[in-house]
Amino acid sequence: MTDTFQQLPEELKLATSAHVKYIQSLDTRKDEYDYWLTEHLRLNGVYWGLTALHLLGVPEGLPRSETIDFVLSCQHESGGFGAAPGHDAHMLSTVSAVQILAMVDAFDELESRGKGKAQVGEYIANLQNRQTGTFAGDEWGEEDTRFLYGAFNALSLLGLMHLIDVDKAVDYVAACANFDGGYGVSPGAESHSGQIFTCVASLTIAKRQDLIDKERLGKWLSERQLANGGLNGRPEKREDVCYSWWVLSSLEMIGKTQWIDRDKLIHFILQCQDTEKGGISDRPGDMVDVWHTLFGITGLSLLGYPGLELVDEVYCLPKSTITRIFGP
Repeated sequence: MTDTFQQLPEELKLATSAHVKYIQSLDTRKDEYDYWLTEHLRLNGVYWGLTALHLLGVPEGLPRSETIDFVLSCQHESGGFGAAPGHDAHMLSTVSAVQILAMVDAFDELESRGKGKAQVGEYIANLQNRQTGTFAGDEWGEEDTRFLYGAFNALSLLGLMHLIDVDKAVDYVAACANFDGGYGVSPGAESHSGQIFTCVASLTIAKRQDLIDKERLGKWLSERQLANGGLNGRPEKREDVCYSWWVLSSLEMIGKTQWIDRDKLIHFILQCQDTEKGGISDRPGDMVDVWHTLFGITGLSLLGYPGLELVDEVYCLPKSTITRIFGP
């Protein structure tokens, strides 16, 4: 594998310093229209950028104290977090807040200056549908396996899984399984790589991988690779860098990453980067964004690209963070 990386032409090597500068510049663009159009993703964006910086080996790339201050400024009395100050609390931004605080080792700050871990756990637990086991994203009730996975992710990091009915949630995930081995957004919905990740990761956190048809799922996931090396989310769709995470992490969890052409995927991801200004796009030549930058880097990390920190395939956090919280 190392020989493969050494043989890459210069324009197909990871432009680490450019990517670091790109991520650091994102909060300095407050005079740009797009900055305000994406305010509803602000806390998620901090998580995407900070995780990418950690994997690039620059964990201090964003100032720790200012990051913690911003996260806590997004918290509501309920314990949940909004996407930015003044935004309603939501499961997805709450999960990002917990992941950020986990990365910067600041759960103590949540206790001393925020509403505390217990209040965050109560907010998440109250979003579980106790009849079906799944979770809503917010008080308005939209349900999705993304929210179920988010609950498992955050509550396990906080050590509060006992607040929810895990068995009921596991039963719901099992009901989302399809004949092809994949999982959908809800029972009966078509298989999709993103939803497969949420379901497989949830079952992994719950220690219920016995429910997964690994052979059939591995086949479906490996068929997501196209001739150009990229991966798609479902049959007959175009390739997208973000699936370098959703597909590959699921294959990693079930032990079947060898079922795809790793070298071709590495080439595809590296072709999607802007080597001068930094950032990674969905496809070669498109505009970069922090979402695809993170998931391109996580894909390369899972593929063993040299110079990158290891990413945890279940939590999408640095392995070092997961080891610090759960132990080796």
